[in-house]
Amino acid sequence: MKKQVYTLEHHTQARLIPSYILIIGWVAFTFILIGWVIFASLSTSQEIFSDHMFRFQSGFHFENYARAWKTQKVSQYFMNSVLYTAVSCTMIILISAPAAYVLSRFRFKGNMVVQNLIASALGIPAIMIVMPLFGLVSRMRLTNNRWLLIFLYIAMNVPFTTFFLLAFFKNLSTTYEEAAYIDGCSPMGTFWRIMFPLVQPGIITVTVFNFITIWNEYFMSMIFANKTQVRPVSVGLFNMIQAMRYTGDWGGMFASVVIVFMPTFLLYIFLSERIIQGVTAGAIKG
Repeated sequence: MKKQVYTLEHHTQARLIPSYILIIGWVAFTFILIGWVIFASLSTSQEIFSDHMFRFQSGFHFENYARAWKTQKVSQYFMNSVLYTAVSCTMIILISAPAAYVLSRFRFKGNMVVQNLIASALGIPAIMIVMPLFGLVSRMRLTNNRWLLIFLYIAMNVPFTTFFLLAFFKNLSTTYEEAAYIDGCSPMGTFWRIMFPLVQPGIITVTVFNFITIWNEYFMSMIFANKTQVRPVSVGLFNMIQAMRYTGDWGGMFASVVIVFMPTFLLYIFLSERIIQGVTAGAIKG
């Protein structure tokens, strides 16, 4: 019997070898690309186009980062994106979490209609609404407004966040609410004190998803944020790449790229386990 089990496990592992090879190859390819960009950010423009970039014969040029941060206005783009992501992610959770809780726990007329509308909103691409939205915003003279971008980011991500958290609240046992009701806790108090902390894995996971989406968002910000003062890092980085044709500061450009992708990279490094737990927890019946 043990021999049969061992043979079965060995056969299963052998079938997974191609998948392991594919994953290892993809991870290696990704790290090579990231490593190349980091090495380029520490080199001069001449070394980048030479065949000895990785030798660093002229040393490590950390001044590329200082020059990108100040001269290329990366600091302004970076702080704009920090503002957009921080405020938007916070407001998305404050709106979506109570909405998901009410839709999953309370039965009322129109409950399924609201859920179906939220699910339908996930399938509407932004390009379909951008023209009428731009016309409305232009009439109201709200273009190049930070709070307009924040409002758009919130509106675009609330449906996904609400739909994502619905599964977490549905999988929670009703005994928590029954015990809170016996103790005299109000429905609002039950939500904030008991239910909201219980869906922390889902909150963290969806917040990371929203952070990455908003941080890397390009289409809406390109249309509604034309001025340098309100541009996020995605549009700012694109403009810097276009300017490289005239300045030739490739070391500063790659330093700007590293500064831009570092927050999301660190987020994955430190919260990867939480993200996996959050994704799997939503599929487990509580």
